[in-house]
Amino acid sequence: MTTIAYPNGRMHVRFSPLAQQFAEPDDIFAELRELVTSGDFTLGKPVQEFEQMFADTLGVKYAIGVGSGTDALKVGLKAVGIGLGDEVITAANTFWATVGAINELGARPVFVDCDDTFCLDIDKIEQAIGPNTRAIMPVHLTGDVMDMPRLMEVADRHGLKVVEDACQSLMGEWDGKRAGTFGVAAGFSIHPLKIINVWGDGGLVVTDDPEIDRLCRLLRNHGLKNRDEMEIFGFNTRLDSVQAVVGKWILRQIEDIVAKRAENAAYYDAALADVPQVRIPTRNPRTTHVYLLYMIFADDRDELMRYCLDAGIEAKLHYPIPLYRQKALRSLGYKNGDFPVTDRHAQEVISFPVDQHLSRAEQDYVIDVVKAFYADRTS
Repeated sequence: MTTIAYPNGRMHVRFSPLAQQFAEPDDIFAELRELVTSGDFTLGKPVQEFEQMFADTLGVKYAIGVGSGTDALKVGLKAVGIGLGDEVITAANTFWATVGAINELGARPVFVDCDDTFCLDIDKIEQAIGPNTRAIMPVHLTGDVMDMPRLMEVADRHGLKVVEDACQSLMGEWDGKRAGTFGVAAGFSIHPLKIINVWGDGGLVVTDDPEIDRLCRLLRNHGLKNRDEMEIFGFNTRLDSVQAVVGKWILRQIEDIVAKRAENAAYYDAALADVPQVRIPTRNPRTTHVYLLYMIFADDRDELMRYCLDAGIEAKLHYPIPLYRQKALRSLGYKNGDFPVTDRHAQEVISFPVDQHLSRAEQDYVIDVVKAFYADRTS
């Protein structure tokens, strides 16, 4: 390894910023003490306050707190009528939760390849529509936003519901309209690795439709209309009041969080643009990318990954084995090579820390290590 000119020749650049983000939790603990005193633990006042804050932040009418981002997708799909035997078109390169939510309802995921924004390739959607297709679940992967106006045109033409998987793109925008506000419903995650995060799992369904809102509130709480009346079969997936307290605290910082992530990503882009072995993903001027993940295409990716880890950089791979090739999905009948762009991404993509607590010195170190790796290979 080329020697990097740093005080000890090496830095540690962590991937997760949680220790820094919650380094001063006194305000959270103060509100939690009030919560403990009140005993308002289940669908209590903090949940209602957080739901309203979240809805106001996105500019939607309703936000419904649930137990996880996965459950947000499942409840949203269920509320629009997806069930046994239905097919839902989604992305071949997505995270497990997307298809897990579809599968839990007895529906079948139908995959479409992505493009180099890591979002669904809209030009390939219509050929995936079949007689059992009932919905499309676009995935705003990495924090970018796909061309939702075009996708909505396709969906409307074929009479399909659109439930967005916006778990990775809170505050992302297409032409100023936010991810999660195009379809009839959308799911968001507030897992510890998301744009805003709580001290465990949590998620929200958002919608402007009062009937979808009503059904989601029933579905998250056993289908209960009130304490004594069960209107429909539902789930047990309520957002905890404790997590809502944490969510309120971090949601107040959302504008600063996404602005800093975008600033850090732009710094990486500029510094790595002159490395011939690196390709920066497409940056569409019509989108506001919130960079949950900062991913680049890299030659000799696996060797670069090992080099970075040896240098103390917690780089990640998202995702080295495409979802459609996982053992759990073999029954869907897909075979290697069915989604070539997804396959290429699995071989070329590497993720670097980009969060709001990352220092410029840490970023410079990442950049220097990447450049040193390729310099070693060409010397």
